[in-house]
Formats: sequence, C-alpha cells, structure tokens
Amino acid sequence: MEGKQGDSSLDLSHLTEEEQTSILQVVQRDLELRRRDEGRVRTLEQRETNPTHLRFLSGAWFSEERSKRHHNWMSGCDLVHSTIRHRKTKSRGQFSGHEVLLSVASGTKQPDTGINRSPFSISVNQDCSEVAKAKPRTLYFTRLSEICMEKAAKWLIDSIIIILSGSMMSLFSSGDFGVVEVRGRIQYSLAYDNQKEELQVKVYRCEDIAAARKNRSDPYVKTYLLPDKSNHSKKKTSVKKKTLNPVYDQTLRYKVRIGELRSRTLNLSVWHAEPLGRNVFLGEVEVALALWDWTCTQPLWQDLQPRVYLSPDSISSRGNIMFSIKFIPEGYEGGGLPLTGEVHIWLREAQGLLSNKGGAVDSFVRSYILPDASRQSSQKTRVVKRSISPTYNHTMVYDGFHTSDLREACAELTVWQREGLKTHVLGGIRLSCGTGQSYGEAVSWMDSTEEEVAAWMSMIENPNHWIDATLPIRTNLARRSE
Repeated sequence: MEGKQGDSSLDLSHLTEEEQTSILQVVQRDLELRRRDEGRVRTLEQRETNPTHLRFLSGAWFSEERSKRHHNWMSGCDLVHSTIRHRKTKSRGQFSGHEVLLSVASGTKQPDTGINRSPFSISVNQDCSEVAKAKPRTLYFTRLSEICMEKAAKWLIDSIIIILSGSMMSLFSSGDFGVVEVRGRIQYSLAYDNQKEELQVKVYRCEDIAAARKNRSDPYVKTYLLPDKSNHSKKKTSVKKKTLNPVYDQTLRYKVRIGELRSRTLNLSVWHAEPLGRNVFLGEVEVALALWDWTCTQPLWQDLQPRVYLSPDSISSRGNIMFSIKFIPEGYEGGGLPLTGEVHIWLREAQGLLSNKGGAVDSFVRSYILPDASRQSSQKTRVVKRSISPTYNHTMVYDGFHTSDLREACAELTVWQREGLKTHVLGGIRLSCGTGQSYGEAVSWMDSTEEEVAAWMSMIENPNHWIDATLPIRTNLARRSE
C-alpha cells in the first residue's frame, strides 16, 4: 500500500469499525517490526566495524535505492500516521475512538492545539497507574510513553466500548490465567464416525461464565486432543461478542483412528478474546476418552474447572506401548533348533506419547536384557518422526537363554525422544518376575509392576506363543548402575 507524498491524509470516516480495527492491527504490527529491525541495526553497529559490511547487513543500501526510485511516494503505514497527525473530528482538538487507538498502536504523537491538556493527558515520565484513574469522556493524548502503550491500549478497548464484528481468533497459544474466578458450565457431545475415522466434538453452549471485562466477555471455545498440543491438534469455535451465555452449535472434527482414542484426552477450554492483548482463561474441562461411553451421543453439561499446573516430574505415565513377546526354548522347533533359547520382542507401536512441550515427537525405543547392560545387549528401533502415536513394527531377538534364566533376567524397554542432536528418555517398562533379586543379588532394576510381571510370566508359561500386551510407559523406573 503506497501513496503519493502530497496526499498527506486519508479519509477514514467511510470505513466500518471492523475495517478500522483491521487497519489498527496492521499499523501495530508494522510498528513492532520496525522496532525489532531498529534493535537489530543497533546491535550490528556495535559489533560490525567494516562500514561496507554494515551497509549491506543493516539494509541501508536497500533504503537508499528505494528512496532514489520512489522519492515521491510514502508507505501505507506512514500515510496512516500522517492522517492521524493531521485529521481531527468535528470537535476541535479531539479524536475519534479508533483514531486514538491507531495513534496508541503506532506511537504517533498527537498534535498540540494550544488548548489545556485533558486530565487524561500522559507525559513520558508519568506512571501507568494514572491511566486507570482518569476516565473523562473526551480522550485526548498529548504524549504516550512506550512503557504505558500496551496497558493504555487495553484500557481504551474497555472504556470506549469498541464494537467488533465477526470472529477474532487468538494468535497465541498462551494467555492470562487466574485473572478471573472460573465459574459456569459448558454443554457438548462426542461422536465417532467409523466410516470417516473422525472424532466429532459438538460444542453447543456455555452458561453463566465469568466476566473478563466489565460484566461482559467475548468468549470462544478451544479444544486439544491431548497429549498433542500442536497447532494440528488445536480447534476453535467462533467468538461470541458481549455475552456470558454464548451459543455456538459448532462441530469440531479430528481425523484419528479409533484405537488411538484410548490414549487421548480431550481438553475443552473457554477463553475471552482480547484483540490487543493476551486472551483470558475462563475455565476448562478434560475428558479421558479411554473411559468414554461411545453409545452416548446426547449433549452433556459439565462444570468448568480452573487450570491445574502439573510438574513434568509428577506425570506417572508418558503414554502406552503395544508389543508382543515370545520365548522359544532350545530345540523347540525341531532339528536341534534353535541352538539356545530365544526371546523375541515385537515392538508394534506407542500411543499418546507425552513430551514436556507437548505435540508430535521424534521417538525410538531402546532395549536391554538385564543384567547385561553392555553395548552388545542394546538394540533399538528406527526413529519415527513427528508422531504422537508412532508405529515401530520392529522385532528384537535375544538368544543364549535357558528357561531358568528367564526368572533372573529383565527385559527393559525405554522410549526416547530425539531433539536435534540430543536425546532424552521419556519413560519405559521392565518385564521380569519383579523379585528385586537376580542370581541371588539385590538389584534395583527388578522393579516390575504387576502388569509387567503378568506379561513376563505368561511368556514363560506359554513357550513358542506370542503374548500381546499394552502397558503404560512409566516414568518411575528405578535408577540402575551402568
């Protein structure tokens, strides 16, 4: 958007409030990018001693060439700034609500008309707390410090009661928590379409939710299919303006296999949409889909709950791992084969892997047959990239076993996450008799749970048969000495 240098102002009076708001957002974003670039150039000036390199890296050469070719033109944002500086409303010295907001967003200094300053005038050295104290009907800014800019803009939104139309989606996944006391409830229903392999979340309405701004909220509902907290998992309804009892009647859809739902949790959260600030959390509910009755498709009311923060160390399970195990005794297949007993571990897949950051992960599984923790005992699957429920389909074979050895050994399977060149363990399982001893010595790694012991004993008691199991990837594996 460009305009001639001579056209120093624009007529914004014919624009709707929605269009003016859109211009406000563009100007605010332009100012933010300009400030970032100015900071980048200041850093270069301190670090770069070669003037030629500095001219190239800072982009000064581009600005010079542009000024030569387009010296009679100004940018669209500069044109808006010029309009704000020169245009007044019918009342001399006063600006309309959107023009004031545009000046706040752009950092434009308002003209000095020579009249007395309004009580709401802000000098550079004034404390931002004074903004909230003065609320005259006539809003006139003489100067606004950058420190006060964001808070003043948010206050203006509430004071001027700007009417925005349409749906304003949040640009950020974060928000303000604990600002309001959570209350109210949400009505929703769940259904699964087997033909489409689609989870359908119908959001009907909310009732008696908290007021985020002066007895009102602009609420919307956001959902995640946890543990995936990526943008792929995020779904939203439209924003309903100025209501504590919004009605949505919208269906949010997830393409997901029915088998994966057992390891997923549906999170529905209600937020107040804040155009120029952080959205405000109004409450949430979580639904463990493994326990859901899929024959129930009727709308369900559930009370909104405050958000409870969990430490990563307090999470007992990082998902589930599906596998099959089999023991083939020596000579069981005939002809003296196999020469020694073999343990086969078929790693099928993991479900609902939960990382500290959430979202899809690059993962692999590593195995040992303890007490042998040497490099020769270690085997691992390939790395499956960017998946919450990775399919490994990898078989590990260990030989040299007698049946009696199985009661002294432990198959340790650990799930790892790879981030760049770094790897760290998410959790694992230990298949053993869980006696706490191996060949007469006390060991920390013989700490199998009841489910893990049951799978291992079933393998011992049913030779040459695959034993299928799905076990939680636990985080409390006892530390073992390497």
